[in-house]
Amino acid sequence: MGASLRALGQKAKAASREIATAGTAAKDSALLEAADLIEQRSDWLLSANAADVDRSRGSGMGATQIDRLGLSEARLAAMAAALRQVASLPDPVGEVAGGWRRPNGLRVEQVRVPLGVVGVIYENRPNVTSDAAGLCLKSGNATMLRGSSSAIESNRAIVSCLREALGKAGLPEDAVTLVEDTSHEAAVEFMRLDGMIDCLIPRGGPSLIASVRENATVPAVIDGDGNCHVYVDKAADIEMAVSIMANAKMQRPGVCNAAESLLVHADIAADVLPRMRSALDGVELLGDERTRAILPGIAVATDEDFATEFLDLKLSVAVVGDLSSAIAHIARYGTGHSEAIITEDLRAAERFCNEVDAAAVLVNASTRFVDGGELGLGAEIGISTQKLHARGPMGLRELTCLKYVVRGDGQIRQ
Repeated sequence: MGASLRALGQKAKAASREIATAGTAAKDSALLEAADLIEQRSDWLLSANAADVDRSRGSGMGATQIDRLGLSEARLAAMAAALRQVASLPDPVGEVAGGWRRPNGLRVEQVRVPLGVVGVIYENRPNVTSDAAGLCLKSGNATMLRGSSSAIESNRAIVSCLREALGKAGLPEDAVTLVEDTSHEAAVEFMRLDGMIDCLIPRGGPSLIASVRENATVPAVIDGDGNCHVYVDKAADIEMAVSIMANAKMQRPGVCNAAESLLVHADIAADVLPRMRSALDGVELLGDERTRAILPGIAVATDEDFATEFLDLKLSVAVVGDLSSAIAHIARYGTGHSEAIITEDLRAAERFCNEVDAAAVLVNASTRFVDGGELGLGAEIGISTQKLHARGPMGLRELTCLKYVVRGDGQIRQ
């Protein structure tokens, strides 16, 4: 197992040196060809995905996880559209981020260069396969993809399209590599491919993130939990708040930017909460004592519930006394992903934005917008909840680093 995985890593590393200097036209050609192949071979891709879904459903996988795993004509079209959008974006490689001249005449520039080999380890969602590979390709990186066993047939089919597209564009096919060994042992070995993987990005639940923290010896950018909150301030437009909350929770509950907790200002809770319960029909509500006084019959929300990313039709609810209490609640239970305030009070909105420590804060908008495509970055490779190198949706620029280029005409240091 180890030898073959290291052999894949060596191939990816060799391909990364070639793809790093590839021209924008060649990279865009490969992206557009891959988009075409995904659409042209939709029947084959859907058949491969159906095999994954049937096997997973038979093993008892829940409905939310099945939704994350499943592909459709619409989702394939979205994958193709994302690749085309990435092709249309400016190429960050070679971009001069800054420059200056020293008193001794040296000319200094900071130039964007690829990271090298980006390893992505992820669960269930086969669209991540094309999104991650497309972003890495445009930013001049090779990609090693290690998906879950539940999506192996889907991932094989998608990677086949991507590799064929690379070949047609005259680029090395090994710039996109799929690790087909989905065992735990292979995952740990993958996290330890020192000298081959330059940056590891995990996309998955708490157990995967914990495993990366415990086992990885390569640099990692953590795509962390999304315990996202929506706070309805006393100055909120209630109709807007209800609409945003329903979207944030129900539009796609199994993703990291779905809302997991609702906070409501005490002054308007008696009016807001019954309307929220009606709009959130089908969502299991868990409330604190003040919430349950207004919505009798709902279950008790524990500290553990408030700290949980449910990824399901389940929501913790609390009534808070003021904005300070809402910010304190988020600081205690949030994971630094995405936090929203609904208010017509500009000062409250500014204070929320300034004081809430998260990768993204939103005012009068659904947390579901914290997504690379929705924010104009093209497809994203993940949403970083850490503070080093990259934070928030990781698009093209976040898949590069800076190299100092210093030009002189014979200067020596005295």
